[in-house]
Amino acid sequence: MNRKHLVYDWPTRIFHGLFTALFLGAFLITKTVEDESVAFVYYMLLGVMLVFLVVLRLIWGIVGTRYAKFSMFPMHPVSLLRYGKDIITGKTKRNLGHNPASAWASVLMMLFALGLGATGYLLTNGEGNKIFEEVHGFMANALLAVALVHVAGVLFHTFKHRDGIGWSMIDGKKLEVHGDTPIGSARPIAGILLVLLLAAFGTAMFRNFDSKNLTLSFRGSVLHLGEVENEQEDSEKED
Repeated sequence: MNRKHLVYDWPTRIFHGLFTALFLGAFLITKTVEDESVAFVYYMLLGVMLVFLVVLRLIWGIVGTRYAKFSMFPMHPVSLLRYGKDIITGKTKRNLGHNPASAWASVLMMLFALGLGATGYLLTNGEGNKIFEEVHGFMANALLAVALVHVAGVLFHTFKHRDGIGWSMIDGKKLEVHGDTPIGSARPIAGILLVLLLAAFGTAMFRNFDSKNLTLSFRGSVLHLGEVENEQEDSEKED
């Protein structure tokens, strides 16, 4: 097996790893930390970073290399149905870029991440509507479900084609597919820039996080990330 065709650039691979780490980190906090704990709020901060990361990926999906562009994603429903039929009949083909299933999984996970950010904002800075809470929880579970199905698909593809596709998001390389052209550069500088932008954003965000009042100051706005007992306000209400 000689995987020598460069397909995925650095920004795409780095995004894949950071997206997984941020989502799992936030998800695990919600499942292991009490709601009343200050540490619970950090899942929201990780969520904000996740949304920022997705925004960067959306930009790269327009200006990036061939297989990073959304225009190259086989998103037509017929393609997905045909791919599903091929899985059942055992006739799936290899793709140099995303196959229909992985393309849909990628887009859905990014949309769910943006939806989590939007509903999270409404929950912490709006009326706290029960519907927002239910939608937020649904999106988190749906994102996890899509991710698990995606992993299962990668494992299935690996065992079927024996092409080491699981390594493609590490070294960016795949086996040759007749008629498809590999990319010429992995764009390492763009990948480093993505990491630096996310690091700078995360650093600025954590510096502006007030753990006492559970607020996040951002460009003149103050986001309330949790309930805080304010003894002074309580005493004023009692008076």
